[in-house]
Amino acid sequence: MKIRVMVIDDSAFSRRTITKMLEGLPGIDVVGYAINGEEGIQKIIALKPDLVTLDLEMPKMDGFTLLRILTARFSIPVIVISAQNQADKVFKALELGAFDFIPKPSSAASPDLLMIQGDLHQKVLQVMNNKTRIPFCQAGILPDSVKGDLTSFTATDVNLAVDVVAIGASTGGPPALQRIFASFEQSVPLAIVVSQHMPVGFTHAFAERLNRSSTFSVKEAEDGDPVRPGHVLIAPGGKNLTFDVQGNQVIARVKQPDPTERYIPCIDVMFESCAAIYQSRMIAVVLTGMGNDGSRGIKAVKKHGGYIIAESNETSVVYGMPREAAATGLVDKIVPLQQVAKEIMIKSSLL
Repeated sequence: MKIRVMVIDDSAFSRRTITKMLEGLPGIDVVGYAINGEEGIQKIIALKPDLVTLDLEMPKMDGFTLLRILTARFSIPVIVISAQNQADKVFKALELGAFDFIPKPSSAASPDLLMIQGDLHQKVLQVMNNKTRIPFCQAGILPDSVKGDLTSFTATDVNLAVDVVAIGASTGGPPALQRIFASFEQSVPLAIVVSQHMPVGFTHAFAERLNRSSTFSVKEAEDGDPVRPGHVLIAPGGKNLTFDVQGNQVIARVKQPDPTERYIPCIDVMFESCAAIYQSRMIAVVLTGMGNDGSRGIKAVKKHGGYIIAESNETSVVYGMPREAAATGLVDKIVPLQQVAKEIMIKSSLL
């Protein structure tokens, strides 16, 4: 059965180009297009697509208003296709319920748009493999099946069992990370490092957005940054985050990825580097995402005595990376997203 797609974009060039790229994918049927959110709603009701691609800046009804309506009334995954200079708007869209996003190479009509074809095909395949999943973490609503203890946690003066928490995420990761950090009532004496699969040009805005809503100090990692309690370092898009020891200080190293690495920033690379330094005093967390990034890295974590948490199927936007991690038999705890922060606190002797 073919997946039915609707393209919503006010640019005629973008509509034609995106439609052409989608029609080149087996199993895809582009059933229609719309030039703004208002027309989009009407056609979604009439044509009942399985997937929508969406521009954010449109006349009459913009993409944000459309997303709010889709979240409230429909169960249709949305892939945002937006210019790189709209990074903060992209994260707002993800919080409103977008499945994922693809950056346009240029905000102007340009043949460069064809450069997103591989990324577009990959994202659509993710939707095809996960089209029945409606993740609570993106809509911001907790269904009864996953409601649990959402208490905020407060640090106490104790000897910590853990120095660093290393978190890996992909599709669905931005709102999931925001939810985890928001679970802490105040900054706790843990260092946190994050590898979130994300393209170049977005991680700086992502880190700033997390910093505004978190009690931690969050920033995009730069080479030489110290890994410190109460601080979060986000791996830069298109680069890998590793670590080194200088005197009595652990510092971040930002490195070019190996050409053979499929997922960037690479979670495996971050986990392996972190485990070699922190050994038993680290927690590795594998969140939502497609593929198997992280499953090799947790072997190094376990070898050095670290603790491993994976997000459960019930809250993962894409239960790929957590499933592959669990399949290794090395995961210590599998929990829904809203319990990840609590599990970190328990293992760190902060609860």
